[in-house]
Amino acid sequence: MPQPAPAALGDPLYEVDTPALILDLDAFEANLQLLATAAQAAGVRLRPHAKTHKCAEIAKRQMALGAIGICCQKVSEAEAMVSAGIDNVLVSNEVVGKAKLDRLAALRKRAWVGVCADDAGNVDDLDAAAARAGVRLPVLVEIDVGAGRCGTAPGAPAVALARHIASKENLEFAGLQAYQGKAQHIRDIGERRAAIDKAVAMVRETVDGLKAAGLDCLIVGGAGTGTFEMEAASGVYNELQAGSYVFMDADYARNLKEGGQFVDTFRHALFIHTTVMSHPAAERAYLDAGLKAFSVDSGLPTVHELEGVELVRASDEHGALALSNPGNRPKLGDKLRLIPGHCDPTVNLYDWIVGIRNGRVEALWEVTARGALA
Repeated sequence: MPQPAPAALGDPLYEVDTPALILDLDAFEANLQLLATAAQAAGVRLRPHAKTHKCAEIAKRQMALGAIGICCQKVSEAEAMVSAGIDNVLVSNEVVGKAKLDRLAALRKRAWVGVCADDAGNVDDLDAAAARAGVRLPVLVEIDVGAGRCGTAPGAPAVALARHIASKENLEFAGLQAYQGKAQHIRDIGERRAAIDKAVAMVRETVDGLKAAGLDCLIVGGAGTGTFEMEAASGVYNELQAGSYVFMDADYARNLKEGGQFVDTFRHALFIHTTVMSHPAAERAYLDAGLKAFSVDSGLPTVHELEGVELVRASDEHGALALSNPGNRPKLGDKLRLIPGHCDPTVNLYDWIVGIRNGRVEALWEVTARGALA
């Protein structure tokens, strides 16, 4: 059951109940504008990934700034977004199983909805589902450009699969999905660029093969927050699918730019608002946010702008702080901001995003697709 909002509009920040997800609206809006401007300047389309925020209100703001649509990773996410008024959704993943395929095809009646495939048998199943629903379903061939996850091999195998899609009465070949996920968190910029250069070469080879076969790519999509500038400048990608840029989690901020400094293209905008609930010793304290309030797959969250205060471990409902600066020790009842190591799974733990500006609650947005697993 959805929980009530942890605050009311107009409340001061210190009255927001904890733990809660709070969004610095100034930083968030700056991040939105920055990538929208960069995509426009590069002459590519922006289709940001909504798995980061799962929030229709954020998707609408992205599209208001020029995004062509959004990506989702699940049929259930796409259903939630379309029901909330988003009319252009790419499921940037494979969908398998009759029940899910029928839901996907039914969704195509309500919006532009595309999907990815890397297997001829799955293409046959997509065609059958589209026929049952009486729709034509756009399908992208996903190619593995180095991530080692889903995707057929680039080049001839991808062309063969695209031909198979194009031969189906109820499908249309819509392009390529070519996301190099492993490259996003390669710390060294030279190594990161080398990984994307290899991906671009694979994509270019595949696009050339498709052209030779008489197949055009409406979409050549990929790119993430860690590499979007490289794909945008490639001359072969025409859609960017970055998602984390809206929030800028702690792990992306560990990437390095030219000169060895930490990447600072985007601002930290999303925080876990938490309270010091116990202070049993001078050098340690405990927060009311633990493993059920944040993801740790990319490491523990970092404490925002408090020197000498470090989150060192977490249990279900406790976050343990080590306090090394005697002059900067939070007191019992103080509220702190944590920067999630990985925003995407952290957001999925909450029903609400609380938008803050000038120290007060300006927005309360539901996490529209929270818990959407199927």
